[in-house]
Amino acid sequence: MITRLCTHFVEILIKERMMSNTDKLTEAFVTSLGIGNEEVVDTLKYNSISQWDSIAHMTLVAELEAVFDVMLDTDQIIDMSSVAKAKEILAVHGVEF
Repeated sequence: MITRLCTHFVEILIKERMMSNTDKLTEAFVTSLGIGNEEVVDTLKYNSISQWDSIAHMTLVAELEAVFDVMLDTDQIIDMSSVAKAKEILAVHGVEF
């Protein structure tokens, strides 16, 4: 059982290291908003779909902070109004897309 858990954990680590930052960003949006990969495009904006409401926005912020190991400040959280803007904000923290 422990061996299987360790193997699963290693597989997750390998997958995360093999994912591009764009893939990680897409996955964060998919997980947080409950949408399909194809919906995560630069032009997707806050409140343009019912899934991206204020509650989901905070879930997304927490997911992005965890995935990219960053701490967004209040202004950045408020300014994150689209996928494109999320990339711009993360770039300030050294994340390259």
